Amino acid sequence: MKKSKQKRKMIVAIDSFKGCLTSMEANQAASDGVRLKMPEAEVVQIPVSDGGEGWLEAFQTALGGELVQIHVKDPLMRPVLAPYLVQGDKAVIEMAKASGLTLLAPEERNPLVASSYGTGQLVTDAIRRGCKDIIVGLGGSATSDCGLGMLRAVIDAFTQQLSLQEESINPGTWNEVLAALHDVKFTIATDVTNPLCGKQGAAEVFAPQKGATPEMIRCLDARARRFAEDSARHFGYDCQNQPGAGAAGGLGYAFMQYMKAECRSGIELLLDAVHFDELLKDADLVITGEGSADRQTLMGKLPYGILQRARHHNIPVCLLAGRIKDQQLLIDAGFTHVKCINPPELPLEEAMKPETAKRNICQCVCSCLQ
Repeated sequence: MKKSKQKRKMIVAIDSFKGCLTSMEANQAASDGVRLKMPEAEVVQIPVSDGGEGWLEAFQTALGGELVQIHVKDPLMRPVLAPYLVQGDKAVIEMAKASGLTLLAPEERNPLVASSYGTGQLVTDAIRRGCKDIIVGLGGSATSDCGLGMLRAVIDAFTQQLSLQEESINPGTWNEVLAALHDVKFTIATDVTNPLCGKQGAAEVFAPQKGATPEMIRCLDARARRFAEDSARHFGYDCQNQPGAGAAGGLGYAFMQYMKAECRSGIELLLDAVHFDELLKDADLVITGEGSADRQTLMGKLPYGILQRARHHNIPVCLLAGRIKDQQLLIDAGFTHVKCINPPELPLEEAMKPETAKRNICQCVCSCLQ
């Protein structure tokens, strides 16, 4: 039974506005807007992430647990302090904390040399702490190394072989690692469905934003193809064309090929963890959003995952964004409202200020509830 109009229930689950607001900050601003219009409303805030920025914080809110911080190597093999979440025998890792693009200055970006080694160090620390269920959020990576760095870190931790070739590893060496991994379940979380190689692969699609030139892209793609072919010959199976293999510069491939990881939608994993379907049963409205919304939103991004769940329960969904394109397409997909939080004349520099964005989200929510 629906709640009375005097006690309506609103669910707020907005992705981070990258470079501006965290998911929690955006949620709070939207909740402030709800309470201005409906002081008696019940507001349920759910910090969300699809595997990238905010992944740890979202899962800690959902599951509780302890944040563990360890010293690892950043993408350029410099020391950096990186956290991951432990809850019982479950670990949740945000790869960008160790191997993310935000750890590098713009002039330092070079996917030919950037390594996912630090992510492997987070994985091995979790295993040594007794974690048997490890979830790794793939997003925001600085790397395009096919997960070679991550695999090297695991090999370094669990074998005596410390001298490895630059562009590959000996898959046979992996047999020594399997004893340490045999009872550990790995799940990778990403909204990326790209294969490892080719026109839609990790290098072609994602390496340019990591600083790759056209020549670098060709080298990266050739390196990935060689590594995948060597691995397939050894294992007798090939994950390079599996959806998600190209995530995080091919880190998805390494987890699936070498660790038999299951690839899941990040938002689906998180929504299951917070029992989102249960929360929806007596809700009146869901408010979601992201920094920029367009037709790509409908390709498995976070607001679309929320929309799909809400539509199953016939709950209307309001979509907020700092920039809107393809508005009619988004409405046709099922969003009840598609609202740009920024006035048309607002300069980008001003719109990106956190206090401005919070105020605009609050005001936009108020207008949706009129």
